[in-house]
This record gives sequence, structure tokens and C-alpha cells, in this order.
Amino acid sequence: MVDSGKLIFVLKCMLAAYILTAGLLLLLALMLYRFGLSEKTVSICIIVIYIVVTFLAGFLAGKRMGEKKFLWGLAMGCTYFLILTAVSVIVNKGIEDAAGSLVTVFMLCGGSGMLGGMLS
Repeated sequence: MVDSGKLIFVLKCMLAAYILTAGLLLLLALMLYRFGLSEKTVSICIIVIYIVVTFLAGFLAGKRMGEKKFLWGLAMGCTYFLILTAVSVIVNKGIEDAAGSLVTVFMLCGGSGMLGGMLS
């Protein structure tokens, strides 16, 4: 059975991760408006945002849980990916647009979350 304290902590971490993501994406939008960034630059920045946010979520989870840190980091990265995918499917009314990059984004989110957990 899952400890309710751990579940609440995971939910708080995910909320913080998505608030940080929203803030960084707003900053990116401002930079796009101000400096006219190219599409390639914006795509790279979005990937970097995913990596940084899941790394931090994994780091916090590993620090808090104390044992099996890499698994908690991986869980945070995978949870982030699942929520991101679900929102994308709902907004785009299908998975066709994102299907090509799903595996890559999953590996980036899971891997950076796990790395964050290992380094905590």
C-alpha cells in the first residue's frame, strides 16, 4: 500500500514542476516575442526546460525519500511525462502530432529525473 505522505509529496513535486515549467515557458515566449527566436531555437529551449524541470523534481524526490533515490527520480520523470502527454492529447484532440517524439521525450524526462535522484 502506498504511504499517503509520499503520495502527497509526489503531487506537490509535480505541481511545483508544472508551475516552474509554466514560468520558464512564459519566459521563453517573452524571449521569442522580444528577440524573434527561430523555431529550432525554441524547440531546443523547450527540450532543455523539460530536462531541467524533471532533473529538479527527481533531485527533490531523491533528497526527500532517502532510499532508492534513482527510482524516485525515475518515477518523477515518468509522472511528468505522463501528465505532459495526457495534456498534449487532450489539447490536440489526438496523439498523431506528438507520436514521433514520444519516445525521445520519455527518455529525456525519465533519464533526467533519474539523474536528479541519483545526484541528490
